[in-house]
Amino acid sequence: MTVLSVNVNKIAVLRNSRGGGEPDVVRAAHACLDAGAHGITVHPRPDARHIRADDVLALAELTRARGVEFNLEGNPFAPPRPGYPGFLALCEQARPAQATLVPDGDAQLTSDHGFEFVRDAATLRPHVDALKALGCRVSLFADAHTEAGRMGITHAADVGADRVELYTGPYAEGFASGSGTAIAAQFAEAARRARDVGLGVNAGHDLSQENLGFFLQHVPGVLEVSIGHALIGEALYQGLATTVRSYLEILSGRR
Repeated sequence: MTVLSVNVNKIAVLRNSRGGGEPDVVRAAHACLDAGAHGITVHPRPDARHIRADDVLALAELTRARGVEFNLEGNPFAPPRPGYPGFLALCEQARPAQATLVPDGDAQLTSDHGFEFVRDAATLRPHVDALKALGCRVSLFADAHTEAGRMGITHAADVGADRVELYTGPYAEGFASGSGTAIAAQFAEAARRARDVGLGVNAGHDLSQENLGFFLQHVPGVLEVSIGHALIGEALYQGLATTVRSYLEILSGRR
């Protein structure tokens, strides 16, 4: 079964909007795990707009204690600055089970594209090697909605990665506009290319209860989905535990 890693960034957004410690990121992560989530994901930004370095360490401690996966996302090329020691330094402290590298810039509101693996291979490889030396499984954010992106995925294996995470924002847009079958076929092709060169396949970005089941039906073999924005938004109406369990029902094929 595809596993669910809940991204709790949005809990930190709400906390930071007011200051103080509420809502509590670690308590929210506890609730997700209690409801059956298989792991926790965070994507700390250098500007600390949501998840902070202290959150990363607290969540690392929680996930170790619970025996579940901690997936830490970030841009390995972003330089350190006050409050942000750099992605590799955070991984050295937190030792996540999985490190997902994402080519996002400071000005981006959210992650919106994958790596160009042929162009980025030489600069990515030292970071991948360093993370694997820490014991991290390494996943690289990848495009599937363009031919160049699908063709380039095979080169992710040359960089030394273990997995790719398919950037599913374009899939969600296509599904919402009624062209889900066509866009899902592109993602299925990308997933096949990844598996053919020995890469595992993750997926994430804008997946929701509405579009997740269709995606998994058309893109078989996805090992993990990380879902945050939609899940936290839906939880405002349904409750956090109920929402997590709803996603698990989709992943198990019961919905």
